[in-house]
Amino acid sequence: MVHVSVIVPAHNEERWLARTLESIETAFAGQGVSHEVLVVNDASTDRTPEIALRFGARLVSVQHRQIAATRNAGAREAQGEVLLFVDADTALRAPVVRAALEALAAGAVGGGCRVEFDGPLSGYARFLARVGYRAQRVLRFAAGCFVFCTRAAFEATGGFDEAMYAAEEYEFSKALRKQGRFVVLHESVLTSGRKLRTYSGGELTKTLLRLGLAGKRGVRRREALPVWYEPRREDPIEVPRADPVDQGPSR
Repeated sequence: MVHVSVIVPAHNEERWLARTLESIETAFAGQGVSHEVLVVNDASTDRTPEIALRFGARLVSVQHRQIAATRNAGAREAQGEVLLFVDADTALRAPVVRAALEALAAGAVGGGCRVEFDGPLSGYARFLARVGYRAQRVLRFAAGCFVFCTRAAFEATGGFDEAMYAAEEYEFSKALRKQGRFVVLHESVLTSGRKLRTYSGGELTKTLLRLGLAGKRGVRRREALPVWYEPRREDPIEVPRADPVDQGPSR
């Protein structure tokens, strides 16, 4: 029987982590596979570690303040033949777990999925979300909130590039494609739309343009990436419940 390691990187995620951990247990119920959950606590100063332990997750503590290094730390501690990387503000759903495991069983080495955002969003934010999914399908890369792969493929790539402070999931997806078939599932996860709510359209556009012009140089300094690394802005909405509904087959 396959054993799955779910790796949840977390920095000051006390507000969202309980929903994520609840959703993982619900998503794996009835899947017929064993699994473990690792919360990789990256320099949190809030109740993130306490919440992780309360839900029975294995706690791994690091001081990186870098998502790539934090994911890699979780992978090193994981025991599964399959690795699922799920962000701490992302609710997992049973259909996407099932589709990911089926894709791997059919010979894929890894992949990602469609992303839905919770809470109210502006028209501009909804447009960015639609463009993002189309880009995923065309360019074949995983959104960072949900990435899956075999352990063998992860080790063959060397994991996430720790020189990058953002867009590391894109480079990791490229590395996985060199190992074999990479899929982007139609099934979805539900992730927080907090960045799309707490940053204006102008701020987001400026960030995307700057990164586009700078290329890899633009993601190698934490200080140049305030959307990812500045103190988190307060999201005005309550944490929504995880919606288990997910329509449509993978394609």
